[in-house]
Amino acid sequence: MKSLAELAAIRERMQSKVVIREGTANTRVVVGMATCGIAAGARPVLNAFVEGVSKEGLSDKITVTQTGCIGICQYEPVVEIYEDGKEKVTYVKLDAEKAAEIVEKHLKGGNVVTEYTIGAYKN
Repeated sequence: MKSLAELAAIRERMQSKVVIREGTANTRVVVGMATCGIAAGARPVLNAFVEGVSKEGLSDKITVTQTGCIGICQYEPVVEIYEDGKEKVTYVKLDAEKAAEIVEKHLKGGNVVTEYTIGAYKN
């Protein structure tokens, strides 16, 4: 950084991502980011949700956040989606591409992507 103007520009670019990660929207996307989740690839999944929600203009409706261990380490990366008035949806074994699909179909379109849910996973 070479100037206050450059710092202000960076702050402006990142502000929307901070709102997404700390908001109080009706829908919450919670990514498990304990050691097991990070080792399994949760960081790109978290980034894909943050970028997808921002890109689709859903920042006022959806908060993307992280948590520690969800307790089902063998299914990492794990993401739980909480929507007002609906049952929690738990997605498992995710990657960035699956996360982008969930943003499009579930968060934007309202349809759970059942093949990625814990109920659909078979050992």
